[in-house]
Amino acid sequence: MANATLRRFAMPDVGEGLTEAELLQWLVAVGDTVTVNQPLCEVETAKAAVELPSPYAGRVVELLVEAGATVDVGTPIITVDTGDGGVEAPEPTGTGLIGETTANGRTAVLVGYGPRNTEARRRPRRTADDLPDRAPLLATAPDARSKPMRHGGLEVGRQAEAAALREDAAPSLAVAPGRRGPRPLAKPPVRKYAKDLGVDLATVRGTGSNGVITRADVDAARTPLGAETAMSAQGEEQRIPIKGVRRHMAAAMVASAFTAPHVTEFLTVDVTRMEKLRRRLAERPELAGVKISPLLFVAKAVLLAAGRHPMINSSWDEAAQEIVVHGQVNLGIAAATPRGLVVPNIADAGRLSLAELAGALADLTETARAGRTAPADLTGGTITITNVGVFGVDTGTPILNPGEAAILAFGAIRERPWVHKGKVRPRQVTSLALSFDHRIVDGELGSRFLADVGALLADPGAALAF
Repeated sequence: MANATLRRFAMPDVGEGLTEAELLQWLVAVGDTVTVNQPLCEVETAKAAVELPSPYAGRVVELLVEAGATVDVGTPIITVDTGDGGVEAPEPTGTGLIGETTANGRTAVLVGYGPRNTEARRRPRRTADDLPDRAPLLATAPDARSKPMRHGGLEVGRQAEAAALREDAAPSLAVAPGRRGPRPLAKPPVRKYAKDLGVDLATVRGTGSNGVITRADVDAARTPLGAETAMSAQGEEQRIPIKGVRRHMAAAMVASAFTAPHVTEFLTVDVTRMEKLRRRLAERPELAGVKISPLLFVAKAVLLAAGRHPMINSSWDEAAQEIVVHGQVNLGIAAATPRGLVVPNIADAGRLSLAELAGALADLTETARAGRTAPADLTGGTITITNVGVFGVDTGTPILNPGEAAILAFGAIRERPWVHKGKVRPRQVTSLALSFDHRIVDGELGSRFLADVGALLADPGAALAF
């Protein structure tokens, strides 16, 4: 075996200037034959989890990094023998492809490389039996499904055997590196949960569909029947490493809380008319299959009110000592994922129709649920909505997403006694909370913006006057 045929693949910068990533799991083993663009491993950065496609075709000679290790960008992670007949993919450039189109018709690329499909495509509706066993979205995201594709994001082609490891697909049998026999059936969040608890999945019997191992199965394997659970009154503690998305989120929230002077204002709104309009729109044939949610109306109200008050859609540039008023609204929707809180955004959301905005919200949530939000979709947001109402919470005092001047918390819609036309009647009522950066937004501007959002929700017809 000539040395000239050995190629080492180094950890790339899969985000925007990130310096390290955690190697979650290998998707290949020593001795495996790999093709160009075949996923080699799954890595997690401070922003997202992605799969790394192989730039070479050949045979895996050595895995240079163990799963679970944090690896600096530029560190070699795998050696591939390309052989005399091996194919080496072109070196990535700003406009070049990593390789050819895979069997499933998708081209594997790293962030910033290759073509992007800018059309959002709706995924097939899934039944309850198809849903992965993962933690639910925080109140910070809509209850909807599908995935947006925008410039600068990440699209990684998957071979059939690697697709089974996706969080939103049914797992399949695969041979894990260093293990004899088939790999236990489990989805990535369950694998991580078992790893944190020290449970060997090979010893767990899966009770899910087709023998898939669930979180309950992991708990049952760790705790004998009738005994207390891991976080029981017996005082057993659990330690979870702070890294990846969770570490990035924690640092960002601390920086935001102690950098921008927060002010929060509250408004209670009668949204009975909005709810009636929402139900009427949901019945229209041209909107069949589109989720017309209360969050959709809140998002539209925020976009319209931001157009009337541009300063609310701005940022504080400390270095330049300038306030940057953004030309478009990149609307962020805070969401909890199995790896921590993220705030993906819809670029230039103000240009979208109501139906297009509904689809974009559904796409954003589907991607966040799967833990596959592209790093590029987590940057550039200009104003954020956090939907705490889906958990029955009335409202809160949200912390600003770093770099933004305002964030709106949308609370639960409840039937309450309300004075309407001089009489106390049961009405659909919600509470809004607006936090803003007082360096940019003073009390008058914040109040006017919040009042406009409330007016649009109370009387959606007022949108005609905006």
